[in-house]
Order: sequence, then structure tokens, then C-alpha cells
Amino acid sequence: MKKLIYLLPIIFVLTTLTVSCQSKVEDKGNVKDNFNMTVEELVIAMDSDTSLVILDVRTPPELVGEHGQIEGVINIPVQVIEKRVSELEKYKHQNIAVICRSGNRSVFGTKVLQKNGYKAKNVMGGMKAYNKIKK
Repeated sequence: MKKLIYLLPIIFVLTTLTVSCQSKVEDKGNVKDNFNMTVEELVIAMDSDTSLVILDVRTPPELVGEHGQIEGVINIPVQVIEKRVSELEKYKHQNIAVICRSGNRSVFGTKVLQKNGYKAKNVMGGMKAYNKIKK
């Protein structure tokens, strides 16, 4: 009987942990990503969000290079985004999609914008992925 008294709290803790961890895994699929968006989500947002801002953080020569650019983008290269973030002040309350060639530099640009209070999301896969679905 004494052994059972010691086992009951252990069983309770293990059961609680199991249920808790299981519900977190189930909930994870329903959690909206507040940092990234797919190129498919970008295309949908371009059609449905008339105030969407697309920020391309590549260098100006890249905009006319092999991957081209999305019409109407704002271009601020990632190398100077921290110094020039105030140029986006009038878009502070709009959704901003941050894009680059492959989705790497835009991660840094998105972090800078979010740190400064902007509603920015990184476009995963960048222009390479965008061009694949637009063909």
C-alpha cells in the first residue's frame, strides 16, 4: 500500500505531461506562422490585400537580372535596411512581404522590420520560388 501512495503522484505527473505534450503537438498544426509566408500565400495576398507592400531586399542590379522583379516593389537592399527602415514609416500598419532571391536575405530584412514594429513576413524561397509558380 505504501508503494502505491508513492506511485500515484508519479503516475499523475506522467499522465499530465503526456496529455500536455500531445495537445501542443496537435495545436502546432493550427498555429499561424507570424514570420514566414509561402509564395502561394504571397500570390493570394497580392490578389486579396490591396494595401500589401512588397519589399525586395536585393541589390538594384538583381532586380533587372535573371529572376526579375515583381511589379511595384519597393527596393531597399538588405545591406542598408537598418539605416533606411524609416523610409517605410507610412506603411507601418500595412502587411509587408519581404522578398529576395532565395529567401535568405529576406529573413534578416523581416527581422529588422518586425523589431521596429512592422507587420512584415518573409517570403520563403524568394524570387526563385515565385518564378516557378508564376510560369
